[in-house]
Amino acid sequence: MPLLDALARFNDAHPWSHNAHFHPWLMRQLPRRFGRALDVGCGAGDLVRLLATRATHVHGIDSDGRIIDKARESTDPDLRVTFSVADALSYDEGGRYDVITCVAVLHHLPLTETLTRFRQQLAPGGTLVIVGLTREDTRVQTLLGLASVPLNLVTGWVKNRGRTAPQRPVAMTAPTRPADVPYTEFAREVRRILPGARLRRRLFWRCTLVWKKVRGDVDPGRLGTTQR
Repeated sequence: MPLLDALARFNDAHPWSHNAHFHPWLMRQLPRRFGRALDVGCGAGDLVRLLATRATHVHGIDSDGRIIDKARESTDPDLRVTFSVADALSYDEGGRYDVITCVAVLHHLPLTETLTRFRQQLAPGGTLVIVGLTREDTRVQTLLGLASVPLNLVTGWVKNRGRTAPQRPVAMTAPTRPADVPYTEFAREVRRILPGARLRRRLFWRCTLVWKKVRGDVDPGRLGTTQR
């Protein structure tokens, strides 16, 4: 459609990171100081470096070796951070994390197995924060998606100060894919695996999840799994 093509051309000329937009909100969900942190699907490492301002150590993992190289090049060697090319389900550094973050990556991974893995890796008292994408299947999501279209245009214009961007930021060069899990199914699985999690639908085609692991939490290996 001509209108959709025009919107796509405008967005390409005035790019901005929807994921980085949520970084300030994400940091507000975390303690002022914490120990070990893991950022899953870290990309160019923007969030890893932000977490390092509060953590004793941050580890970023991504399955894309090219983007991990970019993350290492962009990171001050004095920061207490490390990067690895690794898969979220098989990665194991030994020991649990006080904070786990995952921004716009969960829809690339098997939902049930990944949420269960995060629960296993999180230390008692730790915090899991996810910014995710789901397929719209509720009226609220549809309305938020429609409202996001003009806001997306305005935000891109403001962030680029009305100028055409010479190139997309490194953080926006990672492979993308549409979300295929409906929000209602996503919410049902989250509540089953992470009881007490705070879920919210957001503008800019995102949803957020915050879960704090209570001390004495039951081993998620005892939980049943579903098809995803």
